[in-house]
Amino acid sequence: MMQRFAPGFVKGFHFALWLLAVLAVTAQDLPAVQPEEVLEDPVLEARARDISLNLRCLVCQNQSIDDSNAELAKDLRVLVRERLVAGDSDQQVIDYVVDRYGDFVLLKPPVKPVTYLLWAAPVLVLLFGGSIVILAARRRRRAAAAEPEPLSADEKTKLAEYLGKEER
Repeated sequence: MMQRFAPGFVKGFHFALWLLAVLAVTAQDLPAVQPEEVLEDPVLEARARDISLNLRCLVCQNQSIDDSNAELAKDLRVLVRERLVAGDSDQQVIDYVVDRYGDFVLLKPPVKPVTYLLWAAPVLVLLFGGSIVILAARRRRRAAAAEPEPLSADEKTKLAEYLGKEER
C-alpha cells in the first residue's frame, strides 16, 4: 500500500491538531477591563465588576461593558467606578446609567409597558412564522388534493397544434 503523506507531515499535522485543541480548551473570554481602570479597594472593584456585567455595550450590543473593548464601554466602566467611589449604591449607579442611555443599556431590561414589545417580540415572531408555515402547508395540501380542471376546446386545439397532432 502506498503512503500518501510523508511521516513528518502526519506527525506535524497531529501536533497542530493537538495544539489547536489545547488552545480551544484553555481559551477564555478575558475581561476588557484595563489595569488603570481597576479600583484599589477590592470591595468597590467587585461591585463595579458586578454592575458592569449587567450593563450592555451600546456599540457591541451583545456584550456587557465588562467584556467589550469599545471606547464607549471603557467610558461606561470608568463612569461606574467614579460613581461608586463617590458613594453611590449599586442601584443608584444603574439608575444613573439608565437615565442617560435608557433601558436598552441593561442586558436584562425590566418588564414594563415601554418594554412589552421587546419582551413579546420573540413570541410574536414565532407565532407569525408558525402561522405562515401552517397556511402554506394547508394551501399546498388543498392544491394537491384538488382535481385538475378539464381542458377547454380552445386549450385542446392549442395543445394539439403544439404537439403537432390533429384533434380527433
